[in-house]
Amino acid sequence: MRTFFPLVACTFLLLLASCAQEEKGADTKEAATTEKPLALPEETRLQNIRQLTFEGENAEAYLSFDETRLVFQRKAADMECDQIYTMSIGGGEMTRVSSGEGRTTCSYWMPDGEHVIYSSTHAHDPGCLPSPDRSKGYVWKLYPEFDIYTAASDGSGVKTLFSSPGYDAEATVSPRGDRIVFTSTKDGDPEIYSMNLDGSDVQRLTYAKGYDGGPFFSADGSKIVFRASRPETAEELAAYQELVSENLVRPTNLEIFIMDADGTNMRQVTDNGAANFAPYLHPDGTRIIFSSNMDKDNPRNFDLYIINVDGSNLQRLTWFDGFDGFPMFTRDGKTLVFCSNRNNSKEGDTNVFTADWVD
Repeated sequence: MRTFFPLVACTFLLLLASCAQEEKGADTKEAATTEKPLALPEETRLQNIRQLTFEGENAEAYLSFDETRLVFQRKAADMECDQIYTMSIGGGEMTRVSSGEGRTTCSYWMPDGEHVIYSSTHAHDPGCLPSPDRSKGYVWKLYPEFDIYTAASDGSGVKTLFSSPGYDAEATVSPRGDRIVFTSTKDGDPEIYSMNLDGSDVQRLTYAKGYDGGPFFSADGSKIVFRASRPETAEELAAYQELVSENLVRPTNLEIFIMDADGTNMRQVTDNGAANFAPYLHPDGTRIIFSSNMDKDNPRNFDLYIINVDGSNLQRLTWFDGFDGFPMFTRDGKTLVFCSNRNNSKEGDTNVFTADWVD
């Protein structure tokens, strides 16, 4: 979801192996330098920011278990909708994984470092499918055509991992290497589920009315952090249910939640009425980094914030007037991967960055 407000930003089958391709040139480690400072003076927690991509819409870049590669979704000038790519942590060796057919979203590495998971609509339609109807305002489309697949990182060996009549996407893997957590509308409402790496033992974790999504495990695999809407009044609930019946959600009021990996002990972390999303737990397990437009002076501006899991000690991390989001820490907590509109070659581009984290 873009402005980047993704969600279903978190988007495969026929002859995938033969369609995988190498892209070299502008987006290489050698090119990952710029004379323009990438950090603003207020951004004291981020040092030595490095830009890894330089054109197009690049988002949701997540580290492999050995932290040598990233998998992410990308839409360049010649592409109608997002496809899945991998690249090195230095920004080079970019390879397309998905076939180029259908919409794709929400990719993540499997523990072996040789396979990835992602969602795609290619089995239902080789095209990009229509965008949501904006006559209903800013809404996300929960395409029921999205299913979850696994494939080798070169695009070969595509297999359906999970498929239902509803939207199946936003899958991430526990650092323990034993479970996958994801969002699905298979039971009507967008809820969070977990399953084994082979797609078996599917367990529903959330039950409250409202959209639940964007889940990530903690470093020890014991917790799950996610974003959720919670319609409270009868009017809000009716409006929400009407949208869901049309496979839509309105993401303008999402709060950050945390729960145990089995769905118990759920508690709300933020309470600001803004669009909070892309939460990720710091490796110490006590803090959550996330993206939000809580700055009321400019609701189109998304910045990174960090907050204690009990909702205390909120700190703003970025001040760029545009989009900063999709943060992910390395396991030692020393490096942050994120995506941003900063230093664009043209308006609307989103690129992948890394930075040294200052604690």
